[in-house]
Amino acid sequence: MKLLKMLLSGFLLMAGLWLLLFVPAGTLDHWKAWLFFAVIITSSWISSLYLMRTSPAVLERRMLATETRPVQKFLAGTNYFFWLALVVVSALDHRFGWSPVPTHMSMVGFSLILFSIVGITLVCAQNAHAATTIRVEPNQALISTGIYGRVRHPMYTFVTCLYFGTPLALGSYWGLAFTIPAILIFALRIRDEEKLLEEELLGYRDYMRKVPHRLVPGVW
Repeated sequence: MKLLKMLLSGFLLMAGLWLLLFVPAGTLDHWKAWLFFAVIITSSWISSLYLMRTSPAVLERRMLATETRPVQKFLAGTNYFFWLALVVVSALDHRFGWSPVPTHMSMVGFSLILFSIVGITLVCAQNAHAATTIRVEPNQALISTGIYGRVRHPMYTFVTCLYFGTPLALGSYWGLAFTIPAILIFALRIRDEEKLLEEELLGYRDYMRKVPHRLVPGVW
C-alpha cells in the first residue's frame, strides 16, 4: 500500500512538473527543461527508494503530513506559490528570451539542485522526525550532531539551494526574482518554528546556544 501511494504521488508530481515546464514554454524544444525534469525525477526517486529502505517512517511522514497551525499553513502555501512562480516564469523566459543564461551557469544550477536533494536525503536519514510540517511529537529526541551540528535548520538550507538552482538550471535570471522573497518566508517559518521548539522540545534552548546559526553557517 505504501509503495502504491508513493507511485501514485510520484506520477502526479511528474505530470504536474512536466506541465509547468513545457506548457508556459510553448515548446518541447527546451533541452534544459528536459534535463531538469530528468534530474528532479531520477534523483527524487532514488532518494525516496533510499528512505523507503532505511527510514520508511520518515518517508511516510513527509508524504502524508500537512500543517495544522494557521500561520504555518499560510507561510508554507506562500513558499509553494514562489516555487511554482519561479518555474513558470523560467519557462516563460525561455519562450520570450527575456534573459538568456549561459550553459555553464545552468550547470551551476544543476549542481545546486543535486546538492540540495542529496542534502535533504541526509537530513531525513539523520533525523527520524524530519518532515514538511512543524510539530513536536511525543518522546521526540533532539538531534544536535552531523548536519544539525552546523546549522539548526538544514532542511531549509538545502531547499534554499534548490530555489537558487532551479531558475539557473532552466536558463532564467528572471526566475531568481522569486528566490529572495521565498528565503524571507523561510526566515519567518524558522522564527515561528523555534518558538514552538523552545517551548516543547527538551534541550532546545541549550542547543540554540551550542549551534548559533539557523540557516547558513557563519551568517544567520
